[in-house]
Amino acid sequence: MKIFVLVKQVPDTETSIKVSGASIVEGGVKWIVSPFDEHALEESLRLREKTGGEITAVSLGPDRCVEALRTAYALGVDKAVHIKDESYNVLDTGYAARLLAAYLKDQGPDVVLTGHVAIDSSSSLVPTMVAQLMGAASVNNAVELSVENGTVKAKREIEGGTANMEVPSPAVVTAAKNLNDPRYPSLKGIMAAKKKQIESVEASSLGVEPPKIEVTSLEMPPARPEGRIIEGEEPEAKAAELVKLLRDEAKVV
Repeated sequence: MKIFVLVKQVPDTETSIKVSGASIVEGGVKWIVSPFDEHALEESLRLREKTGGEITAVSLGPDRCVEALRTAYALGVDKAVHIKDESYNVLDTGYAARLLAAYLKDQGPDVVLTGHVAIDSSSSLVPTMVAQLMGAASVNNAVELSVENGTVKAKREIEGGTANMEVPSPAVVTAAKNLNDPRYPSLKGIMAAKKKQIESVEASSLGVEPPKIEVTSLEMPPARPEGRIIEGEEPEAKAAELVKLLRDEAKVV
């Protein structure tokens, strides 16, 4: 079985982000594998343990993305591929999906795994778009997964419960947090990952039309104003003052 895992490199959630012009200031930023992609990596390892096969981790972006692929190697994947694009930006989901789908189409995957959302853009668009472009089935928010005899079976989270799905391979499956508990890479795996080869694929070689979105500037959101304490001796007086402020200042009533 051919298992592919889409691995996205993102800033650590505790990193202080600064912007300059049309991009973030990368100096001092700690880059990590997007947490939900960790669940996808873990599930790929479990699938291989059950059914055999080969796991290929794929990451799209600039040169620094190879560190995310080293992490995937340290966990135990068999192969790593870097789709290199120095101009990549997280907002152009269509371009990212076209590049990934163009690469995956030629690889003949049985299943493609990834996190159900990346913590930098939080768009949750790329996996479904990749499935559509590949002509593959799409399964979101999987909490249970099995692949047998060309059939992908999954239990997925939906509002208020779960739903069972059964689709033919190939399928693109996004991992929910409850799918598994990701393992930590071993020291042996980390050391071995440093020596393993990462295949580099230039984005320009995949025959995809240029990006549709150009980022011209970025700015931080405005600081949240301080709260106001409504003074008053009685609850009725405070309520009256609140209504007055909502009507005269906020103009929402």
